[in-house]
Amino acid sequence: MPESKAIWGIEIGQAGLKALKLRYSEAAHQVVAVGFDYIPHAKILSQPDAIPDELISEAMTKFLSRNKIEGDLVTVGLPAQTSLARFIQLPPVEAGKVKEIVQYEAKQQIPFPLEEVYWDFQQLGGGSEEGGFILEAEVGIFAMKRDQVLHQLAPLLGNKIEVEMMQISPLALYSYLSYDQLGIGPEGEGGPASDDYTAVLDMGADQSTIMVTNGEKIWIRNIPIGGNHFTRALTKEMKLTFAKAEHLKCNATKSPDPKAVFQALKPVFNDYLSEVQRSLGFFSSVNHDGEVTKVVGCGSGFRMAGLQKFLDQNLDCSVVRAEGFKQLAGKSVLEAPLFRENIMSFTVAYGLALQGMKMSRVNTTLLPPEIALAREIRRKKPWAAMTAALLLVGLTLSTLGYANSWKTVHNDPWDNSLKNSTGLQSKWSGYTSGYSSADGRYNTAKEEGAKLIEGMKGTLWLEFYKSLNECLPRDVDEDLDITDIEQRNRIMVESITAAKTEDLAEWYEAIDIGDKEYSEQIAEANGLEVAEEPEGEGYLFTLTGEHYHHIADKPLTDQGLNYLLNTIIPSLQSWQIEQEDGTKVDVRKLGISHPVVVYNQTKVIPLETLSKRTRSAPRFNVLDKKKPAAGNFETGSPGFESADPGGLGGAPGISGETGGSYDPSGKGGTGNRNVDINNVHRTLFTIQFIWKPTAVEEREAVDPLDASASEVSEEDNADQTDSTESLEQPAEASSQEETGQ
Repeated sequence: MPESKAIWGIEIGQAGLKALKLRYSEAAHQVVAVGFDYIPHAKILSQPDAIPDELISEAMTKFLSRNKIEGDLVTVGLPAQTSLARFIQLPPVEAGKVKEIVQYEAKQQIPFPLEEVYWDFQQLGGGSEEGGFILEAEVGIFAMKRDQVLHQLAPLLGNKIEVEMMQISPLALYSYLSYDQLGIGPEGEGGPASDDYTAVLDMGADQSTIMVTNGEKIWIRNIPIGGNHFTRALTKEMKLTFAKAEHLKCNATKSPDPKAVFQALKPVFNDYLSEVQRSLGFFSSVNHDGEVTKVVGCGSGFRMAGLQKFLDQNLDCSVVRAEGFKQLAGKSVLEAPLFRENIMSFTVAYGLALQGMKMSRVNTTLLPPEIALAREIRRKKPWAAMTAALLLVGLTLSTLGYANSWKTVHNDPWDNSLKNSTGLQSKWSGYTSGYSSADGRYNTAKEEGAKLIEGMKGTLWLEFYKSLNECLPRDVDEDLDITDIEQRNRIMVESITAAKTEDLAEWYEAIDIGDKEYSEQIAEANGLEVAEEPEGEGYLFTLTGEHYHHIADKPLTDQGLNYLLNTIIPSLQSWQIEQEDGTKVDVRKLGISHPVVVYNQTKVIPLETLSKRTRSAPRFNVLDKKKPAAGNFETGSPGFESADPGGLGGAPGISGETGGSYDPSGKGGTGNRNVDINNVHRTLFTIQFIWKPTAVEEREAVDPLDASASEVSEEDNADQTDSTESLEQPAEASSQEETGQ
């Protein structure tokens, strides 16, 4: 329920202090204005001869002498020109981790260290929650440097005024517009937001602020033109003092020569119009789903004669003045001549008080947390003292009772029995506590597991990446301790990209016929169904990476391209797959098919090059690795392109300037030398495959017998290596052997 206390909204601007006091009438369910004050400064704060701190102090002293604020809540506005507002769209994120993601984004968006600013954030409209993830959520981040906030707060703290909230003026304008003009309450009362946007144009002394909203989304921009720019134009063109020019600006229609006045102001009018048009145009370019249909002008500068009419004639939407507050009652304030004359200057104070009464969707504040905490402790201190006193009295009475009982029945048998009873009770308490702790951990783990499962089931793309990850080879159990990089079952993925393609058949026809045959032969060798040529639309995935797996005596299964054809390619062709340390996932059943190695290149590189290319502490144990130059690297394997970057030459199977012929034994052949070198075989590769997403309902409709027929049995997996080694060498590989490459 809204607060029943009175709320002061106070804005200290360049021209003066504006304050509005509101109270919520629970009987009438209406906001009522019960007080106001308008104190103009003797000089505009931005004038060269003005001393802002003294002028503000004088205004505060006069305000406190004319108004009683004891027992009321106070909210204060912060100037837009020194504040920062950023609006970002979050990636899919778990509901409980929004604050962590926003804090990371704040470090990127705020151009100062977070320790030097006060900042807050709020999730705006839009977005939805699916499977425990928040999707397409928009968040506003608002900040101001600490020294500027404390400077704005100093006049109030100096007069011992407790501030409940501090808010930047554009958000106060949002509170005013959404509640008073759009009729939207704090919980969205008044209907959902529409596609029609309304802008508030607040013209201050030195600059203007434009805030655009449909009640849900917010967009803010500062315009570097204010009322003083018009006044200075008059002082320059008509040779007037600043005070006379200010009076003439507000009463141009009553001057002896209005035409001359407007002629002097025309260049500034045109500049102001251009800035407003540029701002609204930029908003339309970043918000394609909405259109600004109305502009509400406010601020002391908007009182200037002819401004509203000029903007209304030149903008593509209607322009009106904020000459009345629709949702506000209280005749004593609303009909006061001083309030009516300056009503357009009270929009920010009105919005501040509305947020203080919790009548706005905005709930952020830039009030320093240390001040809020100290005030909260001070408010609760009497209750804490009372609670401590009651506990002390109870403890005293209890002590007296125990002392009396102890004095009456104190003897050795009683002490022994009491000691045993206390020991049993402590033991029982320990058991109870242990059980409760274990039960809590179990329930927590169970809930977290349910959330994870729910999220995966409800997000098809996450399921796809889970399946793709399960298709990659990896070491398990004892193999995790292998330090030799060429013995490890690992593929380093550099990038995974996806592109939606209207015609998959066009891509498949462009693939080299030899690359297609490798994939088809692998499928047949592993007892997998060869997929029909793809057609229609779908996603084309490109997986780029490298591997260092190279077993010297297994050229047809564990070297270069053949390692890929023996591991990841069959996995991507399987109906379902389950690794030794993983869970069963859908692959072909999910819509993944037609994996093809479109590029591969194997080179021999020094280990020190690999070490320099990685981090300062190598990921692999690459030190003191001695490997004979003569290996079983077979240049005839399909798709291998070898090199000798070390300049050793003559190593069997390596193409160098003095390279020799291939010697399977590794002991003979031209150029063979048994020397200790630190080299590894690096295979760069690119794999392409397609994905035509298959929904869960469609997969459940598949005949289980058909599905089981497409899976690779454990016996088939055991024979996988023999089947792959029985593949015939392509003609290209045979020709390479014959030419001695």
